[in-house]
Amino acid sequence: MSRIAVYTGMFDPPTLGHLDIIRRAIAIADKLVIGVADNSLKTPLFTREQRVALLNAEVARIGGEIEVRHFDGLAVKFARSVGARIIVRGLRSGSDLDYEAPMAAMNRTMTPEIDTIFLAAAPAFAHIASSLVKDVARGGGEIDHFVPPAVAAEIRAHTR
Repeated sequence: MSRIAVYTGMFDPPTLGHLDIIRRAIAIADKLVIGVADNSLKTPLFTREQRVALLNAEVARIGGEIEVRHFDGLAVKFARSVGARIIVRGLRSGSDLDYEAPMAAMNRTMTPEIDTIFLAAAPAFAHIASSLVKDVARGGGEIDHFVPPAVAAEIRAHTR
């Protein structure tokens, strides 16, 4: 039986921190399904289809059995629909844990067969947030230390 994990988020844009979590998650799981979602409280820079395409291009360089797709609704329902037993969440700080821990508990109550694992951000990436990357780009700042080159080019094209 293969270990399938899901890693969900907006990925607007996908950052070097996201890619680090993806690399580490595929080392733990036999297959990783990345679920790209929308958030009605946020206005994304990229469409969901563009975010899926950006992630597909980046994960092709990582290797392993990784699939990127969009989803609607609850992460646990998405996880169940792809046969996952693991939800991967990245943590940049204690405030991320404060947000993620109750959600993991709710998910566990709804789907006891699915566990959430937390991967702490590598120190080199702990400060990177997609929203900050977009803010820096909109202000004309340098973003190459935060996102892959192809993603940086797309961000620049969308923020001019």
